[in-house]
Amino acid sequence: MPTASSAHRSLLLCLCLCLCIALLSNSAAALPSPRDLRFSVEDIAAVEAALPRRSRASSSKTTFFEVDRPLRPPRGSSGPCSTLLLSHSFAFTLTKPPVTAAYSPPPCLVSGASSVSLAVLEWRAECRGAQYDRTFGVWLGGAEILRGSTAEPRPGGVAWSVSKDVTRYAALLAAGNATLAVYLGNLIDDTYNGVYHANLTLHLYFRPRGGAGARSSPPSAAADAVVPVSRSLPLNDGLWFVVQNATDVQSARVAVPPNAYRAVLEVYVSSHDADEFWYMNTPDQNGPFREVTVLLDGDVVGAVWPFPVIYTGGINPLIWRPITSIGSFNMPTYDIELTPFLGKLLDGEDHELGFAVTNAQRSWYVDANLHLWLDPKSSKTTGGLVAYDAPKLAGSIVSHSADGIDGEYEATASRNITATGWLSSSCGNVTTTFAQRLGFSNTNVVSGHGTAQAINQTTDALTTVTAGAASAQQQVHQSFPLYIFLGGDGSGTSSQRLMRRVEIGFDETRSRGGGAATSTLRNSQAAAAEVTLRDDAVVSASWRMHQTYAFGASDGGCYLRNVSSVGYDVLFDHHDASCAGTTSGR
Repeated sequence: MPTASSAHRSLLLCLCLCLCIALLSNSAAALPSPRDLRFSVEDIAAVEAALPRRSRASSSKTTFFEVDRPLRPPRGSSGPCSTLLLSHSFAFTLTKPPVTAAYSPPPCLVSGASSVSLAVLEWRAECRGAQYDRTFGVWLGGAEILRGSTAEPRPGGVAWSVSKDVTRYAALLAAGNATLAVYLGNLIDDTYNGVYHANLTLHLYFRPRGGAGARSSPPSAAADAVVPVSRSLPLNDGLWFVVQNATDVQSARVAVPPNAYRAVLEVYVSSHDADEFWYMNTPDQNGPFREVTVLLDGDVVGAVWPFPVIYTGGINPLIWRPITSIGSFNMPTYDIELTPFLGKLLDGEDHELGFAVTNAQRSWYVDANLHLWLDPKSSKTTGGLVAYDAPKLAGSIVSHSADGIDGEYEATASRNITATGWLSSSCGNVTTTFAQRLGFSNTNVVSGHGTAQAINQTTDALTTVTAGAASAQQQVHQSFPLYIFLGGDGSGTSSQRLMRRVEIGFDETRSRGGGAATSTLRNSQAAAAEVTLRDDAVVSASWRMHQTYAFGASDGGCYLRNVSSVGYDVLFDHHDASCAGTTSGR
């Protein structure tokens, strides 16, 4: 992202040679073959021109949106107290420093971090003209608090917004003076003239006075300190580390306050360039499996098996208009419990936290935030590692191909990581166990001498944290199903169709206290697009999207949304926050 590298395109060429010749021999501006995964500005302009008159771009902006549940403060909260943090137009910003602004806690934040019941970071942006999607990141005091991709604009303009719950960064928001940094690597030239105009606003809600009571530290409570694990300003790029290949390890040294009693590493990750579509890679592209390993002084202490975020220009940009892909505007983060290793981190020395990406090609953006809980009644805590087991990654890739092009490629992987450590604080001696069980499977079928490809992939991740008694257990189970089909018909004739299908899901169950369910999310999309060419000219285009989002929690909170679009038109958009008659969030 934003475009495939020349090296990536050369690797793709062998898989789409036949159709490429058919489409490109007579027209330099012909649409991509089934195996190409991005459309150019000329491609999109040709599609727009072929749409029915009522669907063509007008002078009014089109609003794109990512489906998510609305953020509401707890009952009885006051606010919002809203502060504009930054307003900026991102023109030619590629390879230039991030935009920065001085940050001080808003005057309404007089009672400190513990008074915040909900903090929402809102990004609103618009763009007119021609432009690719671009990655952007927001950092406060060096800690990343939002990462997303932009919408690809229409000639008449596009607008979108992101609202992210940033309550877990309350300690950062309430701290002293800091630098806010925003990086959006945009390119302006004779073809790409779209400028992204963005506003960044912080909305704060507060607990009722006298209702907070004594400070407790349940798993949902915000940390007392957030330590960035990222690159430092000044930079001509984002503050993320850039992992270039499978042997590249990026790291930073961190120090932990001597009275810390819990540590959680929050990891941000996104894939770009030759690895943007890593899940579609064949063996000559290092296969389709990727993991981000977290290293503490060189030892693997956790792993992230990422959700396959598809940016708004990926696979076929029409599919993501106006409903964008899951996680595209607000990319997910991943938590690694480091509490079992606190005994090592509390020795008063700096320690190295590093990141590597298994099988990586250029490039991956990775950084993290170390969330720390501090003992208010003690100046020093102590701890030690009781047990640690991180066997090597198990996996394989098997090719069934007679000609090196068509065939079936099967990849599997599994990993288990377990660590147990004790920590002594003013609350006593607590033993914490962190365990990960990860599984991955991918089947890639290439046919028609490289003119069609079908991907079936599933990622399954189970993370368990037990602190003290079993009743204190936390468990997160995530599953990421993915199906992609790229194909076409009519190769060698005057009329041809290019087809795309995508089915993707983000399923998550969070439980606490010996298995009592606390929340369940089922978020799935099914989309398809077809472009018809006659004599190498676009004559028609159609696309559709259907998404269901179902969230339910044992505390009674829920949100259901069922939305469908055809072309740029939203056919229906049903949502319900009462969820009458539902018990599981489905």
